[in-house]
Amino acid sequence: MLGGGDGTVSASPQAQSPPAAEDVRAQLDRLLASPDLDAPARARRFLRYVVEETLAGRAERIKAYAIGTEVFERSSDFDAQNDPAVRIEAGRLRRALERYYLSDGLSDPVVITIPKGGYVPHFAWRTPQAAEPHPAPAAVSPRSPADSPPRRWMPWLAAVPVAIACLAFLGGLALWGPWRDGASSSPQASTPSPPGGPTLVVMPFTALGEPSAGRTYADGLTEEVLSQFARFKEITVLGRETSRSIPPGADAARIRRDLGVRYVLEGSVQAAEHRLRITGRLLDALTGAVLWSQTYDEDVQVRDLFTIQNDVARRVATAVAQPYGIIQRADQTRTGIRPPDDLEAYGCTLRFYDYRAALSEESHAAIRTCLERSVARYPDYATAWAMLSVLYLDEDRFGFNLRTGGVTPIQRSLEAARRAIRLDPENVRSLQALMMALFFARQPAEALEVGERALALNPNDTELLGEFGTRLGQAGAWQRGAELLEQALARNPGHSGYYSGTLAVYAYMQHDYARAESLIRQAALEKFPLYHFVAAVIYAQLGKTSEAAEARDAFLRMRPTIFEHWDDEMAKRNYRPEDAAHFAEGARKAGFPVPARTAAETALQAATHQR
Repeated sequence: MLGGGDGTVSASPQAQSPPAAEDVRAQLDRLLASPDLDAPARARRFLRYVVEETLAGRAERIKAYAIGTEVFERSSDFDAQNDPAVRIEAGRLRRALERYYLSDGLSDPVVITIPKGGYVPHFAWRTPQAAEPHPAPAAVSPRSPADSPPRRWMPWLAAVPVAIACLAFLGGLALWGPWRDGASSSPQASTPSPPGGPTLVVMPFTALGEPSAGRTYADGLTEEVLSQFARFKEITVLGRETSRSIPPGADAARIRRDLGVRYVLEGSVQAAEHRLRITGRLLDALTGAVLWSQTYDEDVQVRDLFTIQNDVARRVATAVAQPYGIIQRADQTRTGIRPPDDLEAYGCTLRFYDYRAALSEESHAAIRTCLERSVARYPDYATAWAMLSVLYLDEDRFGFNLRTGGVTPIQRSLEAARRAIRLDPENVRSLQALMMALFFARQPAEALEVGERALALNPNDTELLGEFGTRLGQAGAWQRGAELLEQALARNPGHSGYYSGTLAVYAYMQHDYARAESLIRQAALEKFPLYHFVAAVIYAQLGKTSEAAEARDAFLRMRPTIFEHWDDEMAKRNYRPEDAAHFAEGARKAGFPVPARTAAETALQAATHQR
């Protein structure tokens, strides 16, 4: 456990006696007033409670049950053994204290830590005091040798001016938390990180081969990788100054112990004449396992250095940090498909991506409830609001678990998306949610404008690429929409079902039914009703009667009443009249009860007569 920013506690006589109660309280007030203590309100209440209880001589009472009932206001039947809420909050608070003492707290005289294995805080002097130490209260006992913090390999930080260290730290902790979807310069950028999100440190890339050229290439690539990671907000990436402080050869376990990160990205650049070989690896700092490794061979005579750096860094960041990337899949493997604690906000976001991959009505209601609990506990969690907006929208567009009465699903979706935007205007997930809500609220021009803004912030986010490409296609820009979908598919083949299904619609609209059939067979989204509708109209156009009938019957079992509102369903998806009419044609061939004359067909006929 960290003792302080310089990693040491003074060996002076004063350091051997704990700070007096008034010194500890002054330090507690300093901590709680500092914007650099990256902890939400509940964690701050946690800290005040354990400090005051210890100073009052009641350290033996500081147990998970007492914290859960007195700080978290849980009921008397709170099960501290099976409910991990206190353990989770304690872990966050420990990390927040560690980071604080590496930044704003570098010159603070008193260090407050909460050693692992319990919740009783320890107090120690950071630097020798000018005056004689005050007598310690009986409740505050000095540390035993076993409680001493581990020696750090960053002693130079004590000599760095406080202002520079603060800037370095703040740069390193800029979130998207997500992961950064878009680097935010708004006031919301200082909002505490999303609860439970993964943390990553980028090791300086190692130079191999020609020393001078290799070092230049390696330094430049490290900088570019850090910049690319800053776009993904589902992960927290420590800043470049922290990365540079790590000595060569430091192992992942030590990095985890000293910095509290879960993942480590390391790499090398080997230069030989005009050839470059760039290697990247992602390590799980907890287990030491290599989660991902990739080698890129480049020729500086074919592409210039800056283009190579940008392209390789983008590919590395996208593979590792995107919503369906290596880190998210590793977290899913670690926690299981269903996180053990349904109230853990980060677990909800993982389950949201599972839902988006399968588009299953069965999981929709549970994840909607989970996210609603998350935003109740973390009202400033922009990404959770954005995801909730999408789930509200899916009540309307897919008919999933529709809540009747009161505010409509579209209104709830818009409200949640706009709240997410207010919390973090440059959070790409929030912009994506607003784009989708506006689109289905029949404001396609405004929706696509928001989509363009999100794409400019992060052109690498595959979730955004797929969704924006779909909306462009439905609005008639099928060619550009398909190009974005193809990019998403190339960068994220693990989510191929969704992309393939939408590309099948594009091929259908181009009357390329053979390609549409190939793509829809790749989609295989059996739990998603519209998958069966698209399959049915494709098979019908190809004259595959039995397959069309099978898909038709599957869709009607899931959405039997949709054809009573056919025109409304087409209108809210903003299909052009010719595209909606094309769907109606295929649907009739498949045997669906489409109205004899749809609004789109009427509009097309009227336009023909006007000519």
